[in-house]
Amino acid sequence: MDTKKIRVIIVDDHAILRSGIKQILVASGDIEVVGEAENVAQALKCVREIPADVMLLDISLPDKTGIEALKLIKRENAALNVLMLSMYMEDQYAVRSIRSGASGYLCKHTASEELLTAIHTLAKGRKYITANVAEILAEQVGNEHAAALHESLSDREFQVMRMIASGLSVSEIADKLALSVKTVSMYRTRLLEKMNLKHNADITHYAIKNQLVE
Repeated sequence: MDTKKIRVIIVDDHAILRSGIKQILVASGDIEVVGEAENVAQALKCVREIPADVMLLDISLPDKTGIEALKLIKRENAALNVLMLSMYMEDQYAVRSIRSGASGYLCKHTASEELLTAIHTLAKGRKYITANVAEILAEQVGNEHAAALHESLSDREFQVMRMIASGLSVSEIADKLALSVKTVSMYRTRLLEKMNLKHNADITHYAIKNQLVE
């Protein structure tokens, strides 16, 4: 009999990228792609209906942020091992992802060999932590009293902060997130208070200084 294959669900809103990842996984010989989704609603449907060992979850999805999606998915199936995939460097989202329940975090430009290693590690019930993420975690554990200001933000506040720092107006952010201008303004007010900042320029300066935007 063949060795039991690792069952993987791929969640990414780009069909071409899903296809490329699927080819890499299938070519490995011991991984089976059992489900695909392009948004959170489809991902949750997969979680409910398809037994899987590992989920590859894009951190940027059209209907919710990857962190929000992660929390919903873990609520549906706490045992599912989720590997976050992102265009953002590890110091931007990795720790936040792991604290929210992810078992690992990889940048999308990572070599295919590392992706396969990560999947095999998660399938064994272990976390996949790169050396860079381990260093960030160690620094935060050793300096809890000196945690970065943005670590106090909620996931939505953090998202709004990054969008403001990228040059988007409150109305543009509201449109992209399908929220009211009033709600986005409330998030902006909260994050300014939590971070002891006063203006959008302060947010932009902080985000650039801490490498939170591209």
